[in-house]
Amino acid sequence: MQSFDIDCRLCPRLANFLDEVKHKEPTYFARPVPAFGVSEPKLLIVGLAPGMHGANKTGRPFTGDYAGILLYETLNKFGFASAPVSTSIDDGLKLLDCRITNAVKCLPPDNKPNPEEINTCNGYLASELSGLPERCIILALGNVAHTAVLKAYGLKVSAYKFGHAARHTLSNGRVIYDSYHCSRYNTQTKRLTEAMFQDVFASIKSEL
Repeated sequence: MQSFDIDCRLCPRLANFLDEVKHKEPTYFARPVPAFGVSEPKLLIVGLAPGMHGANKTGRPFTGDYAGILLYETLNKFGFASAPVSTSIDDGLKLLDCRITNAVKCLPPDNKPNPEEINTCNGYLASELSGLPERCIILALGNVAHTAVLKAYGLKVSAYKFGHAARHTLSNGRVIYDSYHCSRYNTQTKRLTEAMFQDVFASIKSEL
């Protein structure tokens, strides 16, 4: 298993793309984005990858872009965040009993990592998952995150089908919930509504 490496360049396409972004936007973080939150969470949220003008800019997951709006509002509503808005890495916001990470740590071109990149980064996710407290619940935002968690645990993906608001007890005893990703596309098309997202968190909060 691989411990997170902020200087990782294992994926040439992603590493070269970050070099290009850093050249165009010198103030952007433009590196592998570390997880954010407490070290022993009750809830681990797994997203897809950093967004160009969000985590890739700020250095903190779901911070500064549209996808973070609904997420941090909901985290605050259910007592997992100290504030409802996440704007920058030094805005004072703290996560409570919660940690956020991504299946892929680097910004991918067009927000689409390829399968090889997802697999290469899976070692970092496996390392994160191995350190979770026994009763920590995982929330996967989207099918890529859902699949990445299963692969990180060495489990058969076909045994646990992704579905919004689905709850799975994995063969290792870990509980994972699924939600559609809180992306601009999903929220603006109403594939994911605020009520749908909050229902998932209500179920998790009740179980915790």
